Amino acid sequence: MNHLQKSDAGDHTPHGPPVVLRHDLPASFVLFLISIPLSLGIAHATGAPLMAGIISAVVGGVVVGALSGAPLQISGPGTGLVVIVAGLVAQFGWAATAAITLAAGVLQVALGLTGISRLVMSLSPAVVHGMLAGIGISIAVGQLVVVLGGTALSSVPENLALLPGELASSQVGSLMTGAVAIAALLLWPRVPRVSLVPAPLVAVGAATLLASVLKLDVARVDLPESHALVFPQMPQGSVGAVATAIVTVALVASMESLLSAVATDRLHDGPRARLDKELIAQGTGNVVAGALGGLPISGGLARSSTNVAAGAKTRYSAILQGVWIAVAVLAFPAVLELIPLAALAGVLLVVGLKLVSVDRMRTLWRHREFLVYAATVLGVVLFGLLEGVVVGLAIALLRALYRLTHCSVRVEGNRVCVRGSLVFLGVGRLVRELRRLPLGQDVVLELHIDYLDHASYEAINDWREGYERLGGHVRVDEVHDTWYDRANQGKPGRRKTLPGPLPRWFAPWSHWQGEPSSVTLPAQRSSAESDPMILGMHEFELRSAPLVRPFLHELALRGQQPQQLFITCADSRVVPNLITTSGPGDLFCVRNIGNLVPMASAEDRSVGAAIEFAVEVLNVGSIVVCGHSDCGAMKALVKGSAARGTHLHSWLRNAEPSLIRFHAPTSPACADLPVADRLAVANVAQQLDNLLGYPSVREAIAAGTLTLKGMYFDISNARVYLVDPDRNGLEPVPSPA
Repeated sequence: MNHLQKSDAGDHTPHGPPVVLRHDLPASFVLFLISIPLSLGIAHATGAPLMAGIISAVVGGVVVGALSGAPLQISGPGTGLVVIVAGLVAQFGWAATAAITLAAGVLQVALGLTGISRLVMSLSPAVVHGMLAGIGISIAVGQLVVVLGGTALSSVPENLALLPGELASSQVGSLMTGAVAIAALLLWPRVPRVSLVPAPLVAVGAATLLASVLKLDVARVDLPESHALVFPQMPQGSVGAVATAIVTVALVASMESLLSAVATDRLHDGPRARLDKELIAQGTGNVVAGALGGLPISGGLARSSTNVAAGAKTRYSAILQGVWIAVAVLAFPAVLELIPLAALAGVLLVVGLKLVSVDRMRTLWRHREFLVYAATVLGVVLFGLLEGVVVGLAIALLRALYRLTHCSVRVEGNRVCVRGSLVFLGVGRLVRELRRLPLGQDVVLELHIDYLDHASYEAINDWREGYERLGGHVRVDEVHDTWYDRANQGKPGRRKTLPGPLPRWFAPWSHWQGEPSSVTLPAQRSSAESDPMILGMHEFELRSAPLVRPFLHELALRGQQPQQLFITCADSRVVPNLITTSGPGDLFCVRNIGNLVPMASAEDRSVGAAIEFAVEVLNVGSIVVCGHSDCGAMKALVKGSAARGTHLHSWLRNAEPSLIRFHAPTSPACADLPVADRLAVANVAQQLDNLLGYPSVREAIAAGTLTLKGMYFDISNARVYLVDPDRNGLEPVPSPA
């Protein structure tokens, strides 16, 4: 809620001189060192004048930074626009491309004013990331040609066709400088204690130094011919081609900027991005950049994440880095002209490959969206950006249509289970399966469906009536909704189905046994009808498993990452997930008689092993010891009823320190509790002390990574309390802030 409030109210981060000098000024220098090589490399990759990249870096810093709705996002020449701009330069020329950039900026401002930015974000993530990956591959292939000493063309197939010839006659100087830049860019982040020096700067610096020392004959940055501003000119071509170019630049720049803004929000705790304002700022930046002859501008996650990592707190880091770039170009152009173009190409090659995220592929594979991603990538690589996005959208729409119209039918004995959306397209298959059922049987038609159209209802009902006329019996059991029952109500002469599933709250299985709507087990399982565990497992598979399966699948893939070690009694009335409102993966539980934590020196090792595993391996943030009322172990301690020589008597000896603590002066807060319950509270306090005897617990507490809590559950009143170990007393659970 705090983030949302900050977002609605605007940027409330302190902007005073101390904050700027301490945080934003150092961050701006880091950004400046990254932006110079990236801006020159992007300009060279597009075929635009090199000064166009510098202009956009300055405008992206000063203009967009000042107006931005995402203060910590850094804007500049758009990496995702390289292929598009290269095509526009080849088709219309540079001056006309500048005009297209200006017009695209106007369109972005209009989109921002209409509040459509969130609608742009609704585009399928698989298409967006596939588009970025396709762009990255296109950049990498083109820049590989440059590293080998050639001149990149506008499409991936053309550049791939050039590679064999370039490999056969590659220029040694270009290859060496490009290889050094790539190696430095990949290896520098692994060098300890030098992370403040940006890897792109090291890569370009190392390649430039190599070319200068060895006096290699390589093409270098040539700024003098680019100093004159190139003002925009009206594009020459069909209205449709120009309009398509404007819309393409505007949409791709907008998507890249908005995606980057949302991703940047995840990296810091400051104000959340205001997407409409950010879109207006990006559009304004492109209007200015286009008017001055600069490249299209967009927000970039690489620069933005560096900004956050460097400690920036306000928009002044972006503004200042733009100022430093302008000063460097005006005051030190001779230094920039020493940079080999192959070094910039090496940097861009790595940047392009980083747009192809293996982690993103795994995520999309798990969510069954990889086909859309792969189709978009191939479309962009083989045909172009617009064509690739259209291919991806088409596949995404077809998959959505398939999911909306697809249902699965599974027959198990006399039970027919239907899942998905049941529309007329899937009726034929369902009816075929139903007609194969033997006549005269008791059939359960189990519907796990999210939609049922009228044609499907009529088909099911007609089959049902025909089957029952021939001596059979059909019961329709709707698990998640009541589509069939609602369609059936009010029909003359038609019998209502049994009501849909009643809400299942926490209660013993016997509470639901014998309910009219309880599920009838298949004939082959009739022998297990009296087994409560079998009934419970069937209930889980029927109603709960479909709901929790995706979440449990995710837990199975990434492993358990619980936040707490929960030590409680083995009493069957204590349900940890119920009283803490937690779910699978949240609690690492240890249950034993009396919720005891034996001393670290005790003979029992099972509890100690669980503690060490939770603290040292799972890195839990807290350990909770939970006692409860009417505890049988505490009653046995009070009465001394555990027979000597038994395992129970041996185990309860671990609670003797709790008895000693119990006989100390009792807090008035617990004076009204029965004796065994007062002992249960003192026992929780004692177990917290016992935890301190474990070295791993003491070390984690000293490091500030672990806390201990005591809890008491009043079963009869369903109330939870915190235990104050200093006075063996109870405190109410505080309300959240």
